[in-house]
Amino acid sequence: MIDADDRLRASRDATAEAAADLRTRALAVDADPTNMAPHLDSPALKMMRLYTTPAEYRDEELTVLPDHTGTGTCLERVVGTVELARGDCGLVLAMPGPALAGVVVEVLGSEAQKERFYRKLAGGRTWTFFAMTEPLRGNDATAITTRLERVAPGEYRMHGNKRYIGSGARGGIGVVFARTGPSPLSIRAVLVEVPAEGFRAERLPMVGLRGAYLSELWFDGMPVTDDMLLGQHLPPTRRGIWGAMQTFNNMRIQVAALAVGTSLAIHDLVSELRPNAPGIARQGARLEAARHLVYDMAAQVDHDAEQTYFPSAAKLSAVPLGLQTARWAASVMGPAGMFEHPLLEKWCRDVRAFEFMEGTTNIQRLHVSQGYLKGRSDG
Repeated sequence: MIDADDRLRASRDATAEAAADLRTRALAVDADPTNMAPHLDSPALKMMRLYTTPAEYRDEELTVLPDHTGTGTCLERVVGTVELARGDCGLVLAMPGPALAGVVVEVLGSEAQKERFYRKLAGGRTWTFFAMTEPLRGNDATAITTRLERVAPGEYRMHGNKRYIGSGARGGIGVVFARTGPSPLSIRAVLVEVPAEGFRAERLPMVGLRGAYLSELWFDGMPVTDDMLLGQHLPPTRRGIWGAMQTFNNMRIQVAALAVGTSLAIHDLVSELRPNAPGIARQGARLEAARHLVYDMAAQVDHDAEQTYFPSAAKLSAVPLGLQTARWAASVMGPAGMFEHPLLEKWCRDVRAFEFMEGTTNIQRLHVSQGYLKGRSDG
């Protein structure tokens, strides 16, 4: 089990304080995710944006954690994500900032591309998007059909369709995965700034996690130049598909942290409203165990960022527990509980979304079983 050192405690305490602000804004963003203007100057959103931005690209000082100079270890990010999701996971995903695209840019981008990406985000009014998932193909990176057609040396046209892309219809810059040929090594990550010729986006209707602003994107001959291709300075084996796998490993742990944080929020509210509810102590113990499991898995990712076993084990454990927590809350609060307590109803909707983020349960089981058979489960 991971014991929190002083740095982790400071991160946890700072994000726990910010979570209270997120909770006060949760229902407003759920009701109208298009109206983020009243929330963009929130101290909590500002702290999250600065925390996930490398120190050299920040437009102001991170006062709550002044010694935090980078984007942190996976464990540090997970500790913070659990606490922030305990405030509201929808607000966490509604935040303008680097998000998943930032992970890819950090892994694959040149110094010039990093500068371009982070300077675009200065001021906290620009969202990013990470476009991998396609209709009928999910987020299987090797099966994508979005393509880059070469029209001249160093010039391409991008054609294709992406779906279920967070902040896709409001993002100003993002990473789009496309292929130049049939092999896995032909998959490339493209740094895209919008609006752009041949680019179109539309927000999708959502039941839960409305702050994520899931969208569908279309590319109809969008111009792409060599300087938009991430990883040009890297060997072919360390470009697009490798960067995607690094991002998925990171994000699966983050999804597990979001699920644990949302489950803790549900438990917190039930504890406040019905402190003697049946099973409340047992449910709390399960959630604390899940929290420490996710911490342990994050520490393993810091040890080996290319390992898929541990992120999948974290998500495979946390997501079903989130669903079970929502069912428990509905049962102990009674038939009218969801109507009388809108935050509880919202979180019970939100928690169902995690199953479909970064690979469903069946995919995680495959990763876990393959890792176990290869002897990777010992850490």
